[in-house]
Amino acid sequence: MHAISTPVARATSRASAASCSTRRDRAARLAPRASRADATARADGDDDDAHATKRAESSSSSSSTPMRRRRLINLTAATTAMVVASPALAAASEFADAGAMAILNRQGAIAMSDDEWRAKLDPFAYQVLRREATERPFSSPLYNEKRAGTFVCAGCGSELFDMSTKYDSGTGWPSFYAPISADAVTEVPDYSIMFLPRTEVRCAKCQGHLGHVFNDGPRETTGLRYCMNGVSLAFEPAA
Repeated sequence: MHAISTPVARATSRASAASCSTRRDRAARLAPRASRADATARADGDDDDAHATKRAESSSSSSSTPMRRRRLINLTAATTAMVVASPALAAASEFADAGAMAILNRQGAIAMSDDEWRAKLDPFAYQVLRREATERPFSSPLYNEKRAGTFVCAGCGSELFDMSTKYDSGTGWPSFYAPISADAVTEVPDYSIMFLPRTEVRCAKCQGHLGHVFNDGPRETTGLRYCMNGVSLAFEPAA
């Protein structure tokens, strides 16, 4: 059966075609706008990501700053600890009495000028006793000394150690677990090696450097190891 074309039908068909054409034109015009909006949204998203990254980096940098500061403070504190031990600053302290200054300046009851010490001692003994040098391990004849007798200061002759307290520490330096008397030696804090505080041992009479004392001596005695430079000592055999 064939459709009958009437003026009304033809008008309706033309109106429908015009409406479709209008919708297509409107869609075509709106498409570029949508593309531009999408591009803008993506750009804004990228900017937000960039800002977030910058904020994260800034936060990370801020959190690492205290760590760097703490490391700097620790280093400064360690350096200050060494500087405070120097005689020059101790001299300026209101708490530094004459006795403390004498010890810092290596001036004991037996006192000599630096030139007099140089003239009295051989060059290497001077470097050890008056300048805190250290002899090479196993280089001293006194390391193997086993006779009964007394070890005295090579600088002033004061009695320091008895052979009965000498033992083989295996270190290469003459070692003792106790001095001959409590007042024979002076023990002084030593910060000459960074981050390794030690206790220096000196002759109490002339303040000559003898060595150091450590807490790894024989447990059955004092538990101490007086590790001495052989060149700082002289041996006097028992009669």
